[in-house]
Amino acid sequence: MRLLGTFRPRLDEKGRLFLPAKFREHLAEGVVVTQGLDNCLFVWPPAVFDAEADKAAQRSMSSKAARAYQRMFFSGGDEVIPDKQGRISISASLREYARLEKDVVVIGVRNRLEIWNPQSWEAYQEAELENYADLDEDEPARAPA
Repeated sequence: MRLLGTFRPRLDEKGRLFLPAKFREHLAEGVVVTQGLDNCLFVWPPAVFDAEADKAAQRSMSSKAARAYQRMFFSGGDEVIPDKQGRISISASLREYARLEKDVVVIGVRNRLEIWNPQSWEAYQEAELENYADLDEDEPARAPA
């Protein structure tokens, strides 16, 4: 499953979000919502979350950065099953972390969704768009197949 696109749903008064319709069937069994990087939320299909969690758990506990990352990654997480209408509840603490109010931006990032405050997403996108062509420069050249 590829998660692609940009969507602009709204949170309801109870902090629930309608998942974009094109993803509802794939995410119907549940998702894991975590604090993401750059003050957004990550919405993971369970199998993808498990793989990321395994990577995070394998980092050495003797590393201060690894301990901090594990604490932030796991402590803010929430397992959620969409309701019959395709809505997920986003906890108050996660909404506060990402500064989410009524309007939000949901973007597909290949194997996860990200939920952004619209102003934060626009500022991030504006800052990165200027450098978009240069962002891939750090990747090593790939040999032709």
